[in-house]
Amino acid sequence: MEDARSLLGESGLLRQVLAEHRDDLIAVRRHIHAHPELSHQEHATTAYIAERLESLGLTPRLMPGTGLICDIPGTDLELAPVALRADIDALGIQEEHDVPFRSRRDGISHSCGHDVHMACVVGAGTALVEASRRGLLRRSARLVFQPAEEKHPSGAPRMIAEGAVDDVDSIFALHCDPGVDVGHLGLKPGPITSATDPVRIELTGEGGHTSRPHQTQDLVYALGVIATQLPAALTRRMDPRSGVNLTWGVVHAGSAFNAIPSHGVLEGTLRCLDHHAWDRAEELLEEILMELARAWGVHATVQHDRGVPPVSNDPASVRLLESAVTSAYGRDHIDPAAQSLGGEDFAWYLEKVPGALARLGTRVPGGRTYDLHMGDLWIDERAIEVGATVLSSVVVHRDLHEASRSA
Repeated sequence: MEDARSLLGESGLLRQVLAEHRDDLIAVRRHIHAHPELSHQEHATTAYIAERLESLGLTPRLMPGTGLICDIPGTDLELAPVALRADIDALGIQEEHDVPFRSRRDGISHSCGHDVHMACVVGAGTALVEASRRGLLRRSARLVFQPAEEKHPSGAPRMIAEGAVDDVDSIFALHCDPGVDVGHLGLKPGPITSATDPVRIELTGEGGHTSRPHQTQDLVYALGVIATQLPAALTRRMDPRSGVNLTWGVVHAGSAFNAIPSHGVLEGTLRCLDHHAWDRAEELLEEILMELARAWGVHATVQHDRGVPPVSNDPASVRLLESAVTSAYGRDHIDPAAQSLGGEDFAWYLEKVPGALARLGTRVPGGRTYDLHMGDLWIDERAIEVGATVLSSVVVHRDLHEASRSA
């Protein structure tokens, strides 16, 4: 494994290549940042990434619609490739920074850091291509650029159906974390995100004058009871360790102060920290809803869409990430990560193959902690080289760990 070891560490080839391409990768991120595209509309983004990969001598395979996959060959084609995934869509959020590379599309921005994710995987591909060209890359790598992470239904299932993880050994991804300093990565075996489902409830009943609520079902009152009691009942009917959380984002009924409406809507998200709770929550939510609606005499319908399961990191894959970070930067650059209630459709890949999601530190040390999905999100662009280094290194460490087990 001497060739593999020569790729790693402070003076390794991967670090050398990425240092040489540092400015170029920042330019990749800034181009993508300036030209964001919403979920399932990432046509220019897909074309740009394909062009970058073709310039490296690769042959990307375009997916129907948007997105692509691209293999970098290793010397031992009998070994299953390691996949590296980036999401490519932006959000419908207005950019707030006035910088030369600010979003050129009103109301759309990369306020979740997907532009950084793409630059990291392009960077990892750049380093691995050079290793492959020199005959030093034993195991192939597969680059996966996936559309529509932010939308339901998301893009991961379609990428899987199109063969993105066929014959893949394992898969890895990064997610920007503005609460972690640049140069550090947050790692956690097991669940690291939450299951996330969109929920829409519609109530109907007899409307009427607000002076005669007894002659109606007083739908607004019923809506208020359901909005508060349904989340509360779920927390008492399910194991509290499952972290079940139902939160409303839309509550709407009526248009006049003195009229009881006949229709109302609740929309929100149901989140669960473990897969078992996620499997049970849908049936229980509907059961409780119908009991509450019956008590107030209103008719209720629910649209509960299965969103994404929790991202559950494979412990062996987390150890590979630990080795990659340690060899490049030292163990003190690994931070323990807590499980969040955020959703990530990378979970669908982990239903098929082992792998892990790491949190990539993007905060300027000593600087402000920004938040994701906000128009003022600020990224320390040094994170791109760090992310590319770790992703490219984990491909090589897959073989080092395999060799150490067989020795």
